[in-house]
Amino acid sequence: MKKIILAFIFTSLASTCYSRGLTMSSGILDYSDDQKRSGFVEATFVFANENNHGFIGKFAPITGAMVTQEDATMLYAGVKGNFTLGNFFVSPSFAPGYYDMGNGKDLGSFLEFKSQINFGWQLGDKSNLGISYSHISNADLGDKNPGANNIAFTFLKKY
Repeated sequence: MKKIILAFIFTSLASTCYSRGLTMSSGILDYSDDQKRSGFVEATFVFANENNHGFIGKFAPITGAMVTQEDATMLYAGVKGNFTLGNFFVSPSFAPGYYDMGNGKDLGSFLEFKSQINFGWQLGDKSNLGISYSHISNADLGDKNPGANNIAFTFLKKY
């Protein structure tokens, strides 16, 4: 099962040549845990058209990777919505992925699910700034499920 998930994620990451935008994020992994709090950087490719629509209306496929200061990594692929009101936007997303704890927090499983909501402001047609909250959890499929609450600043550049 682990090899199947890794193959799926690798295939998704390899298909980034078809992406229409790149979101770069930097923040704190598990800001609510004083013992295992860690800084992280993240890159997410968005597969939407010029109107921010994907294959399923306002929802578009995404794929990405995150690495922490403690060498924990997560590779994921999922779906992201994009809803706007003037220049303000809200983007919820959900993505299962492969997590390797490195020297960081043990989340209980290699299979983790990342739920995120991003709020922000569009800077013209090709970029936006935002702040995101995400939660990473294994949905009680692992030995334990401590989860991780994360907060980050985001920047999206469309191309």
